[in-house]
Amino acid sequence: MITPELLDRWRILPRVVMFVMIVMTYRVVEWFMDLSDPNPEQAALVSVMTGALTGAFGLFLGQGKKE
Repeated sequence: MITPELLDRWRILPRVVMFVMIVMTYRVVEWFMDLSDPNPEQAALVSVMTGALTGAFGLFLGQGKKE
C-alpha cells in the first residue's frame, strides 16, 4: 500500500513533475523547430519554457536529504 511516508521517501511526486516538465519543454521546442516562419511571441514561449525547466531542475536538485 502506498503511504504518504513512502511517497515522501521516494520523492515520487517531484520526479513525476520533473518528468512532465521535461516532456512538455521537449514538445514545445520540437513544435518551434517545425515552424516555417516563427514569430517573436513563439520564440518567447520557448524561452519561458526552457527557463522554467532550468529553474525547476535547479530547485529539484537542491531538495535532497539534508544531513
